[in-house]
Parts: sequence; C-alpha cells; structure tokens
Amino acid sequence: MTETAPPLLPAPTAPPEPATSGRLLARAAFLTAVLTLAGALLGLLRDQAFAHVFGADTDTDAFLVAWTVPEVAATLLIEDGLAFVLVPAFSLALVARGRRPGPDPVRALVAATLPRLMLALAAGAAVLIAAAPAVVAVLAPGLPATGLAVDCTRLTATCVFSFGLTGYCSAALRGHGRFLAPASIYVAYNVGIIGLLLLLGRAWGVRAAAAGVALGGVLMVLVQLPALWRSWRQREAAVALPEPRASAHRAPRALRLALVAPVVVFALSRQTQVLIERFLAAPLPAGAISHLNYAQKVAQMPMVLSLMLCTVTFPVIARALAAGDTERARRRVESDLIVAGTIVLLGASVVVACAPEIIQVLFQRGAFTLHDTDATADVMRVYALGLLGQTLVGVLARSYFSEARPLWYPACAMLAGLAATAVAGALAVPVWGAPGIAAANALGITLTALALLWGSGRRRTALSVRWVGGQLARLVAAGLVATGACRWGASLAPSPLSALIIGSLIAAVAFTVTAGLLRVREFCLLFRPVTRKLWHAR
Repeated sequence: MTETAPPLLPAPTAPPEPATSGRLLARAAFLTAVLTLAGALLGLLRDQAFAHVFGADTDTDAFLVAWTVPEVAATLLIEDGLAFVLVPAFSLALVARGRRPGPDPVRALVAATLPRLMLALAAGAAVLIAAAPAVVAVLAPGLPATGLAVDCTRLTATCVFSFGLTGYCSAALRGHGRFLAPASIYVAYNVGIIGLLLLLGRAWGVRAAAAGVALGGVLMVLVQLPALWRSWRQREAAVALPEPRASAHRAPRALRLALVAPVVVFALSRQTQVLIERFLAAPLPAGAISHLNYAQKVAQMPMVLSLMLCTVTFPVIARALAAGDTERARRRVESDLIVAGTIVLLGASVVVACAPEIIQVLFQRGAFTLHDTDATADVMRVYALGLLGQTLVGVLARSYFSEARPLWYPACAMLAGLAATAVAGALAVPVWGAPGIAAANALGITLTALALLWGSGRRRTALSVRWVGGQLARLVAAGLVATGACRWGASLAPSPLSALIIGSLIAAVAFTVTAGLLRVREFCLLFRPVTRKLWHAR
C-alpha cells in the first residue's frame, strides 16, 4: 500500500527493522487485514450463533452485562492500554539493542516487567471473581436476571489474566516487526467461544458463551507462543547507529507509573462509553442492551478494518521517534489518517444505507425476530455517524503514545468526550430510547476526535491539521454521495442479500469516483498503479 508513496519510505537515519520497507510493510498490512477480517467474520458468526440460539431477551441481556468484562479487558490489555505502553517500550529496547553489543535490553525489559504484570493480572482476576455481585449491581442496576449475570461475570473474569498475557505477547511480537501471530488472536478467541456455544449452548444456556470467553482467552495466548519463542531465541547483530534520544537507554523504565497512568485513564475512559450505554439501557424494555450490542458489533466492522494498517505502522512510528526521525513519523501518521478515513467512510456509507438488509441477512432467524431486526437497524444507523470519530481516535491515540513519554492530553480529551456522552445520553434516552444512546456515543467520540486532531498539530510530529482536516472533509463528501447511491441501488433489488450486494458495489463506485474527482491525496496514490496500467493498456 505504501509502495506507491515514496515520501513514506524509511529515512536513512532510522534503525534497521524487519517491517519498515514499503514492500514488507504492505505485506504485513495485507496479512494483518486478512487475519483481522477472518477474526471479524468469526465474530459475526459468533453473534449469529448467539442470536439464533438465544435471541434477544433477559438472559442475553444478563450475558451482555458480563460481556462488559472482556470488552474492557480487550481495550485495556490488548488493543489500546497495554499496547500503547509496551510497543514503544520494546521499540526503545530494540533501538538500544541495535547500537552496541552487551546485555540485551529486550530481555532486561521482559525480566523487569513480565513477572510483576502476571502477579497483578492474577490478583485482578481473583478480585473481580469475588466481587462479581457488586460489579453486576453497578453495571446494570435493576437487571432482572441478576444471578445469571453474576455467574457469567465470574466465568468471563478469567480473561483479565489471559488477555493481559495476550496483550504482552502481541506487543512484544509487533515491536519486533512480527504481525502474523498477533493478528490471529481473535480467530482463536472466536473459535473457542463458538465451539463451546454450539456444544453446550442448549444445556448451559448463555453460561456456555461465558465459558467460551474463558477458553478463547487461553487460545489467544497459545496461538502466539511459537512465534514468541522464535523471537526470544533470535538476537540481531549490533550495528552502528546514530545516537537515539536518551530514553532509549532506559527502556526497562519505560513502564514507570508516570507513563502508564495516562494510558490506563485513556483506555478505561474510552471503554467506559460502553458501560454508560449499558447503564442507560438497563431500565429500557427487555432486549434493548442486546439491540445495542448487535448494532455496535456490526457497525464497528468498517472501523476495525480501517485500523488494521495502524496496527502495523504503530511500531514503525515508535521506532522512528525513538531514533529521532520525527519527519518520517509525521508523514506516516498523516497517511494513516487518510487511508483509515477512506476505509471507514466507505464502510459507513453501506452501513447507513443498508442497515435493515445487513441485520436481516446476518441475524433474522431462529429467536431473532423482525422486531429485533428493525430495532437493531435503527440503532446501527445512528452508531455509524460516530465511526469516523472512532477511527480518528484510534489512529491519533497511537501517534500520541508512540512517543513513550507521559502524555495526559489524550486522556483529558477522552474524559471530555465521555462527559459529553453521559450528559447527552441521559437527556436523549427518555425521548429516543436506544437510538438516543447511540447518538450520544457518536457525539462524544466525535468531540474527542476533534480535540485530538487539534492537539496533534502542537506535538513533536506536528501534523498539518488544516491539510488533514481538508482531506477528511473531502472524504466525508464522498461518503455522503456513496450513501445516497447505495440506498438507491439497494431499493432496486428484490431480496435483502441482493440489495446488500448491489448497494455495496454501487457505493464503492460512487465513493471512488467522488474521491478521485475531489483529489484526495492518499486515495489517488492508492489507485495510481491501477489507473496507470489501464491507461497503458489502451
């Protein structure tokens, strides 16, 4: 992908690393995309199986309250919190390793952090299991099936330990430029859940899905162990490199409290949006939490795919900053913002235009009724309004925390957005119900994204906020055109599946033409090799 943009190639002063060349970076992004898509599709299959067996009722609401635990744990320990700390820490250690022979900084970092982390994770899981009744009471006051929610919470609490080890392994591997095993963790996770759900769903009810979460967490660790062992046995030769910034010599200290605290606050604040949704939806009619969950899972698919490139480039940015190459890091972040915005806005146009068809094709069978389809589609359309904000927050947060120094601004921006979500949700629920909760989510995350984008122009990388904002505005215009074209095409189809296929194809064409006419830079660079071949073939 980045092969087509020469300015994004590594600067000659950057340290050698496995995945910094354009070709290797594109290959890593492609493999990550394939495995991310596979994990996301298995996640949809998991939700389909869950909806088919249990539908949307008080039992599913009870499980989804317990599902909050792996959702928070994944954000804090795998996707955001721990990764934001450990990937830069391993990048600093690798820069120090490459400068001179001697004690291995990477192994020193592992020895200084992993034992303490395992002890803290085990203690956290034990406390959560013991405090499950209080956790359920706080998360969903007035929930009818409280006992069932407590049982499921105790089963899912085990993921605190397994997700923490998963996140540590993933960060270590990505820091070394190895992305295949970390990208496969959600494949293993969903296989574990689906397996127990199908085997024990009828006998155990929703408790089978909670047990599947526990099994899936173990599989996430196991799938990474072979690659981790190979990385541990290898030692790169020392080479002469320019002097990195001073913090590279203190890699084991990169996990000090001053650095970890703002990352934890940011990650927890971001995930607290889900807690606010569950809290506000608990008094609503039965199934409201389930409708919110199904809508969110499907609507976030474009966002998940849009962030796949950033997962690969995050250690690249961290290494560039560790070596003092701020210009390369700036260009990489700006490119990531436009590419991710392109993917998420194209996906959002299909989600908004074809929401009923998507839910009908995916879920409307078994215990999931037409009423559930309509309610979920209404919520999903509103959720989609915040997808660009979600994506920008994901990209910009990685760029902030790749500096491996204490930064409270992202956490403060996230807390401000969270406050907006809570206030707007409390005001909107009595009027619009579940769609009002989704609207509050979209408002809060969009405000957070705008704050992070504004602040990014005043950092070491100093993004060109005006240029990035102009490019994103053009992509939004392309998304609006694609949404209208998609809805028109879907209305011509005789069945939900054909409507979804036709609408998606028309949306892709409309988005491509509009973005090309508006001259979105990264979009044009992405398709330049194709257009050149078509031109020379004439």
